[in-house]
Amino acid sequence: MATTMQCDIVSAEAQIYSGAVELLVATGIEGELGVCFGHAALLTRLIPGPIRIVEASGEEQVYYASGGFIEVQGDVVTVLADTAVRADDIDEAAAETARKDAEEALANQQGEIDYGRASAQLAEATAQLAALRKLKNRAGRA
Repeated sequence: MATTMQCDIVSAEAQIYSGAVELLVATGIEGELGVCFGHAALLTRLIPGPIRIVEASGEEQVYYASGGFIEVQGDVVTVLADTAVRADDIDEAAAETARKDAEEALANQQGEIDYGRASAQLAEATAQLAALRKLKNRAGRA
């Protein structure tokens, strides 16, 4: 009996990952969501955050998605991301700077700022840093 499922992570720019996985964990609108072989059919929206997969070999990979959708159909799970990158490819210093800038913009009650945009930038930067933390935690266990 198969214990893996086909996983595809795609963005508007490219296919980021394709392969057999035992587990996929992503951040949906209702919270963290784990998908493994035999999961019920599902379509839900993703919020910015890390996507962790455990490959058939047991190796873990961490990606970052800025949002999008996750679809589970039979033994196939597809992540349709607005933007997706390997956590290894995230510039930690740039994400930290973006987080600080967004926090300062939200704290600044003077001047003309777009609070919606600043909040979205803060959420994205925080999610990128969370993906990096998951990657570092995984490396610490290895």
